[in-house]
Amino acid sequence: MWHNVRQLNMIASALYALVVLAVLGTGARWMSERPTFALHAIQIDGDTSHINALTVRQTVVDHLKGNFFTVNLETARAAFESMPWVRHASVRRVWPDTLAVDLDEYKPLGTWGDDRMVSVDGELFTANQAEADGELPAFDGPEGSEQDVVARYHDFATWFAPLHAKPVEVTLSPRYAWTVKLSNGLQVEFGRERNAQTLASRAQRFVSSWDQTTQRWGKDIEYADLRYPNGFAVRSASMQIADDDAAAKPAAAKAAAPAKPAAKPPGNTGNPVKTIGKPAHAAPKQQGVRQ
Repeated sequence: MWHNVRQLNMIASALYALVVLAVLGTGARWMSERPTFALHAIQIDGDTSHINALTVRQTVVDHLKGNFFTVNLETARAAFESMPWVRHASVRRVWPDTLAVDLDEYKPLGTWGDDRMVSVDGELFTANQAEADGELPAFDGPEGSEQDVVARYHDFATWFAPLHAKPVEVTLSPRYAWTVKLSNGLQVEFGRERNAQTLASRAQRFVSSWDQTTQRWGKDIEYADLRYPNGFAVRSASMQIADDDAAAKPAAAKAAAPAKPAAKPPGNTGNPVKTIGKPAHAAPKQQGVRQ
């Protein structure tokens, strides 16, 4: 080999190339570590309604390790997405010392429980509920039911639109029974869904009877139970509670005798419930309720 000039020239060229690469690599590393390439700015674009410089400093800056060349963009993206309200973040380098970030915030539809919110897409996220713009409806339900609750919220809004009321609270119980509170103060018990049309048919029955019901019992109806197969029950603040014995007395009482106030029966401190329609199972009789 030592007498083969061609092979010796090839070996010398390879060694020379390795030396050049090593020098270039060392130089590049030395240059990348110079203060000139330290990150000096973060440029934030996109939806930033609930993002401010203080939140970025407290949540993100400590996670940005390295300089313009060595910072891990995936780690930076995860740090931005850990901020409240942020749904998605994209991060890129801008020469010579800037990170450019584009943010996409959650669009809140309502609150969820005490410390979370649900987006218009049915996604749960953690954020300060006091930072939301305007009053939001209150939702709650078992874990994993948020998309069902959002879908039903829109259904309830459509069904109760003829009453000029909208849902302000939608609750799905652990037993998957639905309760809705409307903007007019009315609380509606829907119960559990037996099939795809259960809730819609119950709402339609109630709404179609609303004028007749309010003509008879007044417009201050505060509670409606729609769980009956062929009717519903309502409770109104204007319903009167009378004593059964007094109600059974003859109408022609002595004119000279002073009228005695009707006494409330013991144990009945709430307003009576009136059943509308023909329930399959009669509601339990309430003492002191005049039917």
